[in-house]
Amino acid sequence: MILEMKVPSPGESIKEVEIATWLVQDGDYVEKDQAIAEVDSDKATLELPAEASGVITLKAEEGDAVAVGAVVCHIDTAAAKPNGSAAAPAATPAAEAPKAAPAPAAAPAPAAAPSYAAGTPSPAAKKILDEKNIAPAAVTGTGKAGRITKEDAVNAVPSMGTPTGGSRGVERTKLSMLRRKVAERLVSAKNETAMLTTFNEVNMTPINNIRNEYKDAFKAKHGGVGLGFMSFFTKAVTRALQLYPDVNSMMDGDHKIAFDFCDISIAVSGPKGLMVPVVRNAENLTFRGVEAEIKRLAIKARDGQITVDDMTGGTFTITNGGVFGSMLSTPIINPPQSGILGMHNIIERPIAVNGKVEIHPMMYVALSYDHRIIDGRESVGFLVAVKEALENPIELLMDNNPKKALEL
Repeated sequence: MILEMKVPSPGESIKEVEIATWLVQDGDYVEKDQAIAEVDSDKATLELPAEASGVITLKAEEGDAVAVGAVVCHIDTAAAKPNGSAAAPAATPAAEAPKAAPAPAAAPAPAAAPSYAAGTPSPAAKKILDEKNIAPAAVTGTGKAGRITKEDAVNAVPSMGTPTGGSRGVERTKLSMLRRKVAERLVSAKNETAMLTTFNEVNMTPINNIRNEYKDAFKAKHGGVGLGFMSFFTKAVTRALQLYPDVNSMMDGDHKIAFDFCDISIAVSGPKGLMVPVVRNAENLTFRGVEAEIKRLAIKARDGQITVDDMTGGTFTITNGGVFGSMLSTPIINPPQSGILGMHNIIERPIAVNGKVEIHPMMYVALSYDHRIIDGRESVGFLVAVKEALENPIELLMDNNPKKALEL
């Protein structure tokens, strides 16, 4: 029996996926539920499990864009495992020798193909080369008699000057569907929003003091969940969003959509690129709850198990470029959201405290926001509220009781 495997729907709005990698080869024997391919959607990379055991025949190539519901492979469920015993086919009775067929009439000679000089591009190749501003003389044709084909033009790259020695290899790699979608969304955010960025700095001494005092007890009490910076920032952001609700809203045509909940998107780096899973109703979570949820989502992203549902929605985003050493940046809004907070690295710097110069661990923070819906007063007020909560966490985030807030 031949089973046709079709592309399942990864989510409601997804109509097409791309075959990123086949994990098996044509003619392999596969087991039911074995991962046979990784497919990219515009939101995530997902594994495609075999629906039955048998010998697989691939019907799509890596890099192919395939519609949801289309057949990507066949599985012969009647085929035996390798080295297994299979019934010998029944003997076929000898057929009567066929009578000699009359000789076919000679086919007419084909018309002579037009002659092209070496290095002449086809019309499609010429169009591509013109768009790239590459002269045909700079391209080696692989077609008949050295003609430049469309594929030659697609793979051609502009000259990088006269080589002076050393390696000058060039590799051309097609971007995954996920990476192409991220690029599309980033350009869209720049082009379709009135994006501005405002900055401030945070003295991280109070948070460092709390973590140094309680992080060991926190980790021991909560099953290995660490007390990191993200719980403090998430709690400070949800407090500020409730004080400045316009930052927790988004544009929809001529309307503003405001939310009475805080679904915080946390940007994390995964093996397939940037992922932005969502911590739901973060305003209701404890420090332990925030840290546990971020850890769960980060592990799923790292292991390639993140789902479309994990990344759907979100009313505000936090991104931490500081883990890579960034001192300052202007983060790009994650549409259709209206705001994103950028964290950066912590550097000990001299600052003035009560008229005296002291050295403290300082972090620059940046808020990028859509000025169409958020005014300067709200954006600056929001960022100041985040700063105030981070510099006075015991009073503003812990109700003057760190042990109770940390559930110790």
